[in-house]
Amino acid sequence: MDDGTSPATTEPEPSAGTQPRFSASPLRRAATIYDVAKVARVSHQTVSRFLKGYQGIRPETRDRVERALRELDYRPNLTARSLATSRSHRIGALTHEIEQVGPGKILQGASRGAREAGYLLDIVSFDPLNESDIQRALRIADSSDLAGIIAFASTDGVIEAFSGAGFSVPWFIAGEDDDSIGEHEVTRNGQGVRMLVDHLADLGHVRLLQIAGPEAWISARNRRLAFDVATVARGLREVATRFGDWSPESGYRAALDLPLDQGATALVVANDQMALGAMRALTERGLSIPRDMSVVGFDDIPEAPYFQPPLTTVSLDFDLQGRLSFLQILELIEGPTAQASKLPYQFSPQLVVRASTAPPLR
Repeated sequence: MDDGTSPATTEPEPSAGTQPRFSASPLRRAATIYDVAKVARVSHQTVSRFLKGYQGIRPETRDRVERALRELDYRPNLTARSLATSRSHRIGALTHEIEQVGPGKILQGASRGAREAGYLLDIVSFDPLNESDIQRALRIADSSDLAGIIAFASTDGVIEAFSGAGFSVPWFIAGEDDDSIGEHEVTRNGQGVRMLVDHLADLGHVRLLQIAGPEAWISARNRRLAFDVATVARGLREVATRFGDWSPESGYRAALDLPLDQGATALVVANDQMALGAMRALTERGLSIPRDMSVVGFDDIPEAPYFQPPLTTVSLDFDLQGRLSFLQILELIEGPTAQASKLPYQFSPQLVVRASTAPPLR
């Protein structure tokens, strides 16, 4: 999982020759980059890149962001930055589902980055499916003596709640870009799935099955979109798709429901934990892995080399993602820091080939 970044709600691109119609409602508080993103119909990451002077933004997108900034009279919250830096070295971290490998390791990376910068990370966890629990977490964070708030958000509902919170200190949503918008380079989740599909295609697989993650998660949607794009690009056929919730149990149940009589020879699973459950289900259904069905996962969890057989997967540097997320809020509090120059902002997923994949017998 990537975690690892997520957009505001968007609408289709305006047709040629027309001007986008902004529909901003009057704001009682100072506008944030999330307000700008909503009005300009782009992701908040795009607004952040624009404000940092990134040149790789499409002209029409740049124009919409500029107009939204003017319309909302956006100003950086310098007062909040000043107050925060003079009173606290604690940063609130709002997070959910830290029992999942990706979110947990990203949070660990952010915590290490905070310690190295002389800050403490106060963790407030919540149930992303419980609106009252989300609001409770927001109240706790905003009532504490904090220098800033970083919100780790993986789902649409959580991002919506955070982006409208209006915190009194600098804050940042650490989420994933939505690859379906197409206003940025493909995310690491998308890149990783394409690596997996290319690996299977190079082995000779033509008909593929898929177990996707929960659609409310942006990373799951990006992985599914990448699967669709990659199979078309390589001339492969998607035989069937089932959905899970990231857990081994959901992967097991999904694999029990997959059609095995339509010639599929490989299964692409959206994370390693679901792949573990899926491999058990396939074995119970009489298949040998990889002789009858190759299986690939995603995340390269510590247990992946010890699956039976060891799992082919994609490795992401979750620790680095967490550190980079922390640096985003640190820059809002202190401005550009020396720490930022020490970490690579561009890093790629790595394909890890193990014994769960092989050329098909038929």
